[in-house]
Amino acid sequence: MKKFFALFLAVMMLSAVALAEAPAVMTHEEYVAAELETEVTVVTYVQAKQGWWDNKATLYTQAEDGAYFIYNMPMSQEEYDLLVPGTKICVKGYKAEWAGEVEITDAAYEILEAEPFFPEALDITALLGTDELIAHQNELVCVKGAVVTAKKDANGNDAAFLYNWDGSGAAGNNNDLYFDVTVNGNVYSFTVESYLCGEDTEVYQAVTNLKVGDVIDIEGFLYWYNGAQPHVIAVKAAE
Repeated sequence: MKKFFALFLAVMMLSAVALAEAPAVMTHEEYVAAELETEVTVVTYVQAKQGWWDNKATLYTQAEDGAYFIYNMPMSQEEYDLLVPGTKICVKGYKAEWAGEVEITDAAYEILEAEPFFPEALDITALLGTDELIAHQNELVCVKGAVVTAKKDANGNDAAFLYNWDGSGAAGNNNDLYFDVTVNGNVYSFTVESYLCGEDTEVYQAVTNLKVGDVIDIEGFLYWYNGAQPHVIAVKAAE
């Protein structure tokens, strides 16, 4: 009996230590303030999935107080299929940064029971080009009344969009799409990330049908690559 009681106490002490060491769930403000390469724990909702391969998936997620980009999180195909948009998850991993994009890597997750959450797209039209924009990194955002502006293709000709950033791609290869727009007199670049929205999606087809001078409304996730580079999920004629 004494041995059993001693073992019981030891297990309880180890459990208490483990709980004490487990990082508490952070608010988005606490996550932003955390140092890079430190362990973070957040509760958030899946908004979109950027493909699954090699038993890993990349997720765009957002909670009521901010958004999180989860990069290459290990999971099976079956687990990936369960993570439908709106699913609430607790994610534990490490805060990292690549080319200005702040993300969570080396992560594990747990599905939490809750009603689905879908944020309204934040209108960032007036924030483009300002220092305030980065505070909304990875959020679902929209831009209104953008004018499609010519890019130069591989032959130096004007084009409404390019397959790949340098025009090296082609139709049928599921390349990323890049297009420029003018807003308030300044030019900004947007991307259709093919792993997120491939050739068979409505937005991909809409962008390949753009013409220079079209006035459009854009919706997407505020990804960052050496500056704002939104990953577009919807394009339509401006209302």
